[in-house]
Amino acid sequence: MRTVQVAGMIVLIVLAVGCGGSSSGNGSGSGGGGGGASGNNVATLSIDGGPPSLLGQGLVYVNGVFTTVTICVPGTSTCQAIDHVLVDTGSYGLRVLATANDPGGLSLQLPAENDATGRPLVECTQFADQSFLWGPVKLADVKLGGTSGTAEVASNIPINVVGDGSFTTIPSACSSNGTGTNANSLNGLGANGILGVGVFPQDCGPFCTQQGSPNAPPTPFYYACPTSGCTPSYAALSQQVLNPVVAFPTDNNGVVIQLPAVASTGAPNVTGSLVFGIGTQSNNALPSGAHIFAVDGFGDFRTTYKSVNYGPRSITNNTDSYIDSGSNGIFFPDSITQCGSGATGFYCPTSTMNLTATQVSASLSPSNTVNFSIANAQSLFSANNGGNTAFSNLGGTNTGVFDWGLPFFFGKNVYSAIAGQATPAATPAPYWAY
Repeated sequence: MRTVQVAGMIVLIVLAVGCGGSSSGNGSGSGGGGGGASGNNVATLSIDGGPPSLLGQGLVYVNGVFTTVTICVPGTSTCQAIDHVLVDTGSYGLRVLATANDPGGLSLQLPAENDATGRPLVECTQFADQSFLWGPVKLADVKLGGTSGTAEVASNIPINVVGDGSFTTIPSACSSNGTGTNANSLNGLGANGILGVGVFPQDCGPFCTQQGSPNAPPTPFYYACPTSGCTPSYAALSQQVLNPVVAFPTDNNGVVIQLPAVASTGAPNVTGSLVFGIGTQSNNALPSGAHIFAVDGFGDFRTTYKSVNYGPRSITNNTDSYIDSGSNGIFFPDSITQCGSGATGFYCPTSTMNLTATQVSASLSPSNTVNFSIANAQSLFSANNGGNTAFSNLGGTNTGVFDWGLPFFFGKNVYSAIAGQATPAATPAPYWAY
């Protein structure tokens, strides 16, 4: 899922029961993936169809990779564990649904983050499919991974509480003048929250410190919302929703997502690991032969597919390409037959297609050729009596973007290095590696 740094395609797709998946085809990379890591800097990942409240409605989230996040009132032991939070390398910061809109959501009363004049800050997060999230910025201690008493802790950081009942009036600019889709609910989001652990520290960065200037986003992301109503507002870097990893005392320069390979027939569920830090402990070392790709200020690099370059962005090139665990398929432009009802947006070739694309650093060197497969989504969804939720050969259509979604992660250790943080690599962060 891409937020303010990059406008991309949100693919938080909730599919009816009977939709599952499968896959095969891994790109060449360094080392295998898996869920065997352990330590205070490791959180368990699961792909299992989504929150129980969603499954209870006869719905399943395919290729959604989830973890549990513990949120606390700052400086206290008053905490709440939120399960099935989507792990998203395509966004930055923690967003969690409020209980009012999600039975598995946040019920804690957290202190508000205010702007420089003391007015409560509220955030609008828009996505390229015209869906949006809206809710106040709150302060919290965020605990991830480890065991009781040993978790990684980001203290007193801004998070986004989506669908908070105190802020129900949504500015027209946020809802695209009423034409956007409100995702402020479990059914709209498909998860109890989103943990953005991508390559930037803040979810908007310098753009949102210049609200109203020519360099600011065309649609405001932050609003000041006193009782008299909401107006667009500046948000200093310290006030913006923060990637929790950069606030850890250690292991704060990036993450590693480890997922095992998935058979071409799919799997009902998969377990993996989210490892914090790169080269900070023995369980997150960067292999000497790793493929490392620098990214630009939008988090993009280049993918060359069928002689067409997608990304990095420039004045003359509005295409992009990125690696995104929050996208549940590999989404790219092609003339492959698209599926009909029940799998809209996915590809449905008559037989599995073995394809090749080349990933290129934003600096245009180095590069690496990746082999991947695209299967018939409707056939995958009906396999195993519709019981599979994890697959690595699911793909779909996109325009002007090559999105390496979750299927790319299976069978690899994928590293996401955060801008401004030092890592063992000669390539300065931000970068992707595997």
